[in-house]
Amino acid sequence: MAPEARTYLREALSFMEQSSLRREQIDWPALRSTAFKQAGAAQTTAETYRAIAGAVGALADGHSWFLSPEETDEDLGASVSQFHGLKGRRLPGGMGYISLPGVLGDDETLAAYVEQGQASVTAADDGLACGWIVDLRRNSGGNMWPMLTVVAPILGDGPVGAYVRNDGTKIAWTIRDRVPRLEGQRFPWAPLSPVARKNPAVAVLTSRQTASSGEAITLAFRGRPSTRSFGQPTFGVPTNIAIQRLSDGATIGVTDAQGADRTGRTYDGPLTPDEAVPDQRQGFGTKTDQAVNAATAWLADQPSCDGT
Repeated sequence: MAPEARTYLREALSFMEQSSLRREQIDWPALRSTAFKQAGAAQTTAETYRAIAGAVGALADGHSWFLSPEETDEDLGASVSQFHGLKGRRLPGGMGYISLPGVLGDDETLAAYVEQGQASVTAADDGLACGWIVDLRRNSGGNMWPMLTVVAPILGDGPVGAYVRNDGTKIAWTIRDRVPRLEGQRFPWAPLSPVARKNPAVAVLTSRQTASSGEAITLAFRGRPSTRSFGQPTFGVPTNIAIQRLSDGATIGVTDAQGADRTGRTYDGPLTPDEAVPDQRQGFGTKTDQAVNAATAWLADQPSCDGT
């Protein structure tokens, strides 16, 4: 193996060992031996990719990943001006509805997502929404912080969750003045406008497509007063990813922490909703959407929406 390829592979494996949530359960000498055998006489960094991808798969956490430089540029550098599925509207009964898809990309992309989210929440609220449906059924993940910024006015201020490493270290998520903060550090986007009702009742919709950062947003609503979830269990990776950009532009993402709700309960598998409702491909978000109907029926009985 060429020295450059050997160094590259060693650095990738070292990052995995240092970061992995399951590092104490893994036979690292065996994993390294397998990776070096698979890389064989690699002469370039690219010729080690298959070995690195195999090692990432051997972590067996269902969430870690490896991207080539081309895949990294495509997934992390793309910029889009409109996000299909990021929509808000008023429902009969004075309830607000917002569907929140995942997002991944450069700074311009994330800022555009927050801006479109502001417009969506404003359209759904219109100064009057008595309660909210937050639809995460098509949220497969990405960067959680623009998503959390969009729903921050609905969630309300205070602690909303954390990532917890296997040594017990907690990385807290909080909202203050409608701005999400990670360990007290805020993100660059301006806070969204307040919604009509302070601490409104909220129904959260999930499906098996709700994954990764979509599950983190689900957790942010867990333990919140006047909140209930509907739909199907989530995909099952409510965990944090530590990201390392390698010397040639490839990227490794390694699961390094479990998600926790505001009560401190940790999760590393599917999040089960309070009320099971079948998922459906047709009629999504319409009058025939069973999850929306179940959520609106519950919201109609909450004090903010029943007129009491």
